[in-house]
Amino acid sequence: MKIKINAKKFTVDDRTREYIDKKLAKLDKFFPTDTEATVSLFGKRGEERVELTIQKNGTIFRAEVAENEYETALIKAIDRIERQIRKNRTRLEKKIHIPKDTFVEAEPFEAEDEIKVTKTKKFEIVPMTVEEAILQMNLLSHEFYLFRNAESGMLNVVYKRKENDYGVIEPIE
Repeated sequence: MKIKINAKKFTVDDRTREYIDKKLAKLDKFFPTDTEATVSLFGKRGEERVELTIQKNGTIFRAEVAENEYETALIKAIDRIERQIRKNRTRLEKKIHIPKDTFVEAEPFEAEDEIKVTKTKKFEIVPMTVEEAILQMNLLSHEFYLFRNAESGMLNVVYKRKENDYGVIEPIE
């Protein structure tokens, strides 16, 4: 696995790199060597946060954990990714071609939930700015809002983040 480490208010030394490499090796059974993994480390007021993102064949696995020490947060993030893989193993075997024999282990796994769409909503998509879309999202008391960006003409999504600020998702052409 190709590992990229990002850090903000956090010092990454050789021991930290080795620790991350060693722990992520646990996921090598699921991903080939050309898979990209990004580990982001953040230090903030007595806690360290780890964001682990792995991309393979258009599928993105992501876990974010905050703990007192990055080592504990990294272990929990890896466990979450492994749980995601095990929970969705049938679909993942087809999509990212994880070999079936990878899952032949003694440890139990969570049963895969059936994907069930319970509601379909249709609405007119009007061109608007990001600020207008955020206003509309807040007026509707939603966590995200799909809109056509008046500047680019592309469909975008604005969403509310945990830190009470906002994010925008824009497609790459």
